[in-house]
This record gives sequence, C-alpha cells and structure tokens, in this order.
Amino acid sequence: MSASSFSLLGLGPIINRWKYLVGWAVVLAAVVSIVVALLLPNIYKSTSVFFPTNPQTADPDRLLGNNENKLELGGRAEDLDRAITIGESQPVADFIIRKYNLYNHYGAGTPGDDAADNYVLHEFNSNLNIVHNERDAIELTFMDQDKFLAAKIANSMVEAIDSVNQQLTMENRRKLLGLYSQRYDSLKAGFERSRRQLIAARNRYGIFGFEMQGRYMVKQLIETEAALRKAEASGGDVAGLRRALRGLTKADGGNLINVESYVRGADSLTMFTSRVNNLQTRLIEAQAAYETARLGLTGRVSSVYVVQKAYPATKKTKPVRWLIVVGSVLLTFSLSVVVITLLELYRYNQRQPQGGLS
Repeated sequence: MSASSFSLLGLGPIINRWKYLVGWAVVLAAVVSIVVALLLPNIYKSTSVFFPTNPQTADPDRLLGNNENKLELGGRAEDLDRAITIGESQPVADFIIRKYNLYNHYGAGTPGDDAADNYVLHEFNSNLNIVHNERDAIELTFMDQDKFLAAKIANSMVEAIDSVNQQLTMENRRKLLGLYSQRYDSLKAGFERSRRQLIAARNRYGIFGFEMQGRYMVKQLIETEAALRKAEASGGDVAGLRRALRGLTKADGGNLINVESYVRGADSLTMFTSRVNNLQTRLIEAQAAYETARLGLTGRVSSVYVVQKAYPATKKTKPVRWLIVVGSVLLTFSLSVVVITLLELYRYNQRQPQGGLS
C-alpha cells in the first residue's frame, strides 16, 4: 500500500499544530515593530517648483540692447538638464552642507575627515530629489526631521542653482565689459583729438559757421563791389572801397573772415566736422554699450522662475507606522509558516521506509 504524498493543502492542520509558536512569533513581531515604528523619527519634505530660463535671454546685455530679446521660460531640454545637473553637483552640496552645518545636524563628525565627509554627503544626497515633471518644470524636494530646515534647504538649493546658472555667463560679461571699456576710452581720446583739431582749423581759417559765414561774405562782397562801382562812376572813396574789397577776398587783406581763407579751409573744416560728428555718435553708442555691460555684470537677473517656494510641511512624509507593523506581522507569519512547513516535511520524509515504496 502506497503512502500519501505531502501536499500544501495540508497547511491548515500544520498551522493548527504549531499555532502557539506561530502566534507567539506574530505577537512578538507586532510588539517589536510597534516599538521600532514609534522610535523612528518623523520625516518631513518640502518641495520647490521652478522653471529654468535660458541664460542668454536673461542676460541684461541682450535685454537692454534689443527690445526683441525677452525673458523666456526654459522649456528646452538643455535648460532643464543644466539646472538638474547643477543641483546634483558636489559644489552645491558642499555649499549647503557648510551653510547649515549639516555635519553637526547629521552627527557625522568633523569636516575634513573622509569618513565624515562621505557620510554627510550620502545623507544629504539621499534626502535630496530633483526631477523634471510632466509640465516641463523642475521639482526640488528635500526631506529632514526638521520641517523648517527642510524648507530652508530646498529654497537655498534653488537660489544656489540660480547663482551658478548666472555664473556661467559672468566671465564672458567681464571680458565684454573690458572690451567695451577699451573701445570707449579709444573713441573718447580720438574724439578729443579731432575736436581740438577742428577748433585749431577754425581759428586758423577764420571759419566758425559755414552757412551763416558764407551768407555774410556774399552779402558783404556784393555790397562792397556795388559801392566800389558806384564810387568809380561818381568819384567817391575808391581806394578805401578797394581795400575793403581786398580784405574780404584775400587772406593778407587784414580781415579774419575772408573768401580766400574760407575757400582754402572749407574742405579741411568739412572733413574735421564730419570726423568729430562721427566720433561723437560712436562715442555715445560706446558709452551706452559700456554702461549696459557694466549693469549686466553688477545686476542680478534671476535665471529661474520660481512657481512655488518650499514651505514647512504640515504633516510627516514617513514613516508610515501602521504599514511597518502590518508588514512586519505578515512577514513574520509567512516566514513562520515556511519554517514549520519545512519541519513537517522533514519529519514526513523521516517516517518513510528507507528501501523505497512497494
């Protein structure tokens, strides 16, 4: 007669035979898990949501230099990746760790010790989470036992990301400011030199206003020549009028304003005046560009648009104590069933004949 084989359908009787042991194991697991769950500290999380902007569109040089350049929210993948990479970088982590003295907060030890540095960095990174959500924004979350500290660190992280993002273009702005300064100084020196040359040419040729002076000389020439012709016909002061006419036409005639000097200096004065006007226009533009570049270097235009600042949480995130207790009880019960089943299976095999079944 063949013996019946072992079946899992017989777990009920097995559990019933071992019910006291299983019961004590479950009760012990429940007690231990309750104590552990109650001893676990509450963990709070604070989240800040922000959009990164394109650093080029946030550059004051571009914003002030061209009205078509507007501040744009960064929906581009490279802007999102750059902000996340900055937030996860070690320099930013080291800055926050030292700012809030997280060595002491985490009980890591003394800064500078390799073990302490690694521990506090690991704790910091495990509590930090930066993700790109489905709305093309970045959610930065930080968790800590202190809900106020968690909010402060989350907001400081956003500020650090903003600062580093701005620094990416800061060096170029410094170089640009130096170039604008050199250009402005060069144009200013050229303008002063050309202005002095223009003043010297005006004094040399006696030309102080082309249009007005031209009308004056033409009027005087016509009147003097008419008076001379009249004097020649009527016997007037011909010699005096001839001297007056020579003074108006010849450079050596004694008059500062005369036709010969006017004609001779007209081209030079036109050239100097055009040069001074051109340099003056370029100097004004260079000064405006320099002031804009200086404002771009000293000014702070945020490279992130914060949709939601991090606030202290009103309820804990973890631990979920009831889940710990229920999970521990179920796990203990399952392991107990496995153990007693293996024991029953071992005993069952020991009772079978060694020579096989017939």
